[in-house]
Amino acid sequence: MPTLAINTPTGSRSGVQVMKLLRLLMQHGILILGVLFLITPIWVALMSSTHTPETLFQSGLQFLPGDYGRETYAELFTISSGQLSTSAAIMLLNSLALGLGFAIGKVIISMLAAYGLVYFRFPLATPLFWIIFSTLLLPLEVRIIPSYKVVADLGLLNSYTGLIVPLIASATGTFFFRQYFRSIPDELLEAARIDNAGPLRFFIDILLPLSRTMIAAIFIIMFVVGWNQYLWPLLMTTDPDYYTVVVGIRQMFQVMSQGGDLPQFNLAFALTILATLPPVLVVVIFQRMFIKGLVESEK
Repeated sequence: MPTLAINTPTGSRSGVQVMKLLRLLMQHGILILGVLFLITPIWVALMSSTHTPETLFQSGLQFLPGDYGRETYAELFTISSGQLSTSAAIMLLNSLALGLGFAIGKVIISMLAAYGLVYFRFPLATPLFWIIFSTLLLPLEVRIIPSYKVVADLGLLNSYTGLIVPLIASATGTFFFRQYFRSIPDELLEAARIDNAGPLRFFIDILLPLSRTMIAAIFIIMFVVGWNQYLWPLLMTTDPDYYTVVVGIRQMFQVMSQGGDLPQFNLAFALTILATLPPVLVVVIFQRMFIKGLVESEK
């Protein structure tokens, strides 16, 4: 028997394909423009850091590489180089200590706080959580004076303890871990009780392995926040040996505006690139765990 075939008009099919192609090109064009918008300042800073101060002073920002890059970055890593009172290596180590201490401390404190709020069901758990959550309305700038007074009275200025410890409490981390723990089935807790597992064992053997992706996500966020801290290290440190790289950038531009010598813009751009690299590398390397920790729904 003859079969009945329904043919789609060729013009209609080609029109649909053209629309899909245009939509795809528009989407990729928007993404490319966004990438260029974000990358261009970093590219300009990188290229400008490879030119001499005289070239930058006379010709301005550069979009092509120069032949002075090795000398610029080598000078950054010498003690009291140029317009810096300490080397870039020391500032990078201080920023790394602040970022790691900031992130690790916030993860530990947030996990313990969320664990107590979710699994130790005491009457004031909910009011205490909302009190903790309400501290998000009080940024660091609001409580900077009393925090500085406490740190100064304890003699913790110009120390890693003074830089890290006052900032490790995190309402944001507590909120995320609390919501995560609340989504874990109660059957796991009942099974742990049947196996005579105490609170500490349940936390270490069950909650920690289940929370690896969430820990990674919170760690990355807090590391980037800690690395980019400016106001707190600026107030807590007067000794150049404890300057972070962000404070070093500010110090360099301040010296440029006050000094009478030729401004070493190449060093400033190079230090900016060095300050950008570690957070970018952390996010790029751990981006899968970061995304999985934020969007994962199956436990």
